[in-house]
Amino acid sequence: MDEVKVVVAHSERATLRVGDVFLKVDADQTRIDVEVEAMALAPVPTPEVLWRKPPVLAIAAVPGTALGRLGEPSTASPAAWARAGAAIRKLHDGPLSPRPGRAGRGRDELAADLDGECEWLVTNGVLPADLVTRNRQVAEAALRPWTPVFTHGDLQITHVFVDDDDEITGIIDWSEAGQGDALFDLAILTLGHEEHLGDVIAGYGTDVDLDVIRAWWSLRSLLVIRWLVEHGFDPFAPGCEVDVLRSRL
Repeated sequence: MDEVKVVVAHSERATLRVGDVFLKVDADQTRIDVEVEAMALAPVPTPEVLWRKPPVLAIAAVPGTALGRLGEPSTASPAAWARAGAAIRKLHDGPLSPRPGRAGRGRDELAADLDGECEWLVTNGVLPADLVTRNRQVAEAALRPWTPVFTHGDLQITHVFVDDDDEITGIIDWSEAGQGDALFDLAILTLGHEEHLGDVIAGYGTDVDLDVIRAWWSLRSLLVIRWLVEHGFDPFAPGCEVDVLRSRL
C-alpha cells in the first residue's frame, strides 16, 4: 500500500498524497469550486481532476519536479525559468476568468490591509519599524491601476513543475485564481529568487515594470507574515519573506 504523506495541513485546508493521487480537503467549498473551474479554463498544463466528493477533491500528480522552493537555491535551468515565464504569458493572454481572484483586490482594499498588517508587525515587535516603513514605501508602487487578466493568484515556484527537457508539465493549486494584476503572478513566482527574474521576463516576452514587481515582493511579504506565523510556518527562515523585506534595505 502506498504511504500517506501530509503535503500541507493547517486550520483552513489539508493536502494528502497517496501514490500519484493528491487529496485536497477544504472546509470552504468555494475555493474548490474556483480551483476546478480555473483548471478547466487555463490554457496551460494543469492536474487531472479524478473525482470530487465534498469536502475532498482528488487530483492526479503532474510529472516532473517543482521549479524550486522558497528559501532554497533553485536547481532549474534558465531555460526552465524562461518557459515558466512563457506559460504565464499564455495564461495572461487566455480567456478572462469570470471570477475576481486573489491578485484582483482594489487599491483601497489592499492599502487598508497593508496598513493594518504593518501596524501589527510594529506594535507586536515582530519586525523593526524602519524595515516595515521602508517596505511600505516600496510597496506603494504596486497600488496602481491595472488591466485585469486571468491570474493564478498563488504562483509559488513549488506550484510550477518542469521535466528534464525544461518543459512545463503542470501548474498546480488554483484555488486563488481569477481576474487580477499580471505582475502579481510574476512577482510571486520570483519572490526570493530575484536572480531568475530576467529569465522569467525573457520568457514572458514583453516589457514589464520591474519597480512594480519589486513592490509586490514587499507588499506580499508584509501581508502574509502574520498568517504564516499563526498557521505554523516560518517567514524568518533563510531566504523567505523576512529576508525578502531585508533585501529592500
